[in-house]
Amino acid sequence: MIDVSCILVNYNSSAYSIKCVASILENTQEDIAYEIVVVDNASTLANYEILQKGIAEIDSPKVKVIRSLLNTGFGGGNMLGVEHADDCRYYAFINNDTLMVSPDTLQSLVQFMEAHPDAGMCSPQMLDHEGNFRRTIDHFASPAREILKRGFLEFVNPKRYPNRKKTYDQPLKVDYVQGAFMFTDAEIFRAVGGFDTHLFLYYEESDVCRRMRKQKGKVAYLVPSLEYIHYESASSSSNLTMKIEQKISLFYYLKKHFGVFRTKGVQIYFCLRYFFRALFKPKYWKLFKLLLAGMPLSHSLKHKQTPLDA
Repeated sequence: MIDVSCILVNYNSSAYSIKCVASILENTQEDIAYEIVVVDNASTLANYEILQKGIAEIDSPKVKVIRSLLNTGFGGGNMLGVEHADDCRYYAFINNDTLMVSPDTLQSLVQFMEAHPDAGMCSPQMLDHEGNFRRTIDHFASPAREILKRGFLEFVNPKRYPNRKKTYDQPLKVDYVQGAFMFTDAEIFRAVGGFDTHLFLYYEESDVCRRMRKQKGKVAYLVPSLEYIHYESASSSSNLTMKIEQKISLFYYLKKHFGVFRTKGVQIYFCLRYFFRALFKPKYWKLFKLLLAGMPLSHSLKHKQTPLDA
């Protein structure tokens, strides 16, 4: 059994993936047993060939590349990596558009998890590409969070909802950490079923951390003494299509954890909100119509993927 299996998902962003792999190798000492599994999530053939060439030039036996002919999304891609990973104590799910910058990050996270038996997952502090603070923690999605908003919850109950925009100097127990870097106990992760692959994009980390807490009594931690850089949006863009996908994932998540009745309240709230927004920005009529229908999972990008030729 190795200590850590690092899993990266590449989707038409091989330049980022190659740099990410190199940063892991450069910042990890040989006194820890680890591997790096790069899952290509049905990128174009040209991008996949660039990835293969770049990994070959790195020339490390610790790195292996897996090719999927179907884009299975964030959770599905990472679960494919789990299937091909060696038996390990911990998984490090790392976005390919990140750079590991703290020396001995993997070793330090292993030590942290061993020292905190209530931890199911943890993460270093996220930075932007210029080294500035970025929000790394968040509160579980819920009807209250969606309607009242995060800022209000943090104001009225700061102990339950710690400030996401604050810099911390000590480890902090949180609801969940951002999916850009998730270091998790492999046994606990597998025991709760891993990532829910019904989610194509968004809410995977919130969902798995909620299940860890509910089923196993394990929590997530921010480890601010360690840092990593996240470029963000190397494989996706912030447009209406992504906004629709985000809402589809949100409604699936809410129905799963809060039931149909409480989700209906959120549906009414968003219907009113986007009805008035669509009056001024007609592009939102498409989102409004899907909200009326309850954001069915059948409209997810997951169901619009077609397999590549072998």
